[in-house]
Amino acid sequence: MNNLSPAPASSSLRQRLVGDMTVRGFSEKTRRYYIRIVAGFAAFLGRSPDTATAEDVRRFQVHQSERESIQNRGVLIGSG
Repeated sequence: MNNLSPAPASSSLRQRLVGDMTVRGFSEKTRRYYIRIVAGFAAFLGRSPDTATAEDVRRFQVHQSERESIQNRGVLIGSG
């Protein structure tokens, strides 16, 4: 069974993403990961990712980098 079947409110962008990844032979694990990242990007934007600008992508990358840095510091503090 395909766990990546589009939700009822799924956009054509998501369907295209899943289709492109399938054609390229991405594993199901990789496809799920990419879908999760794109969903996080959409949540960060507050709108569909197909409306994103280059600046939106840059801001998201900075956000992800800062978030990862904070999470890593928590691991270091907790393991000390």
